Amino acid sequence: MNRDSGFTLIEVVLALTILLIVIVGLVSTTGKATHVAVTAERQAAAVELVQDKVDRVRVDPDYAGLDTLYGTTETTFPTLPGFKRVTVVQRINSSGNDFKRITVTVTGPGVAAPGVSRTVTVAAP
Repeated sequence: MNRDSGFTLIEVVLALTILLIVIVGLVSTTGKATHVAVTAERQAAAVELVQDKVDRVRVDPDYAGLDTLYGTTETTFPTLPGFKRVTVVQRINSSGNDFKRITVTVTGPGVAAPGVSRTVTVAAP
């Protein structure tokens, strides 16, 4: 009996099934890696927005005007739609010491809840 060389239908189906499993795994891993990269990018952008505002507050010599100048809510970031930066200026007068506590919080899509927040204390000159 002379057997023709080649693959049987079962071998072909089995090989295609294994190939399909490998491809689905690769696609799933790629999707997860992309999601992690985008989330990290958004988180880094939120940190940058917070740090930018904190740095501006710290170098501003107008202590009396910090409340009116920086106590705002901003929502217009052209490259970051949906982001919101809230700056709260709180005056604290304790035991004759006058200082202001400034808290900057950024929230937005892709930023872990409750958002990125930093607090800085500025003393009166």
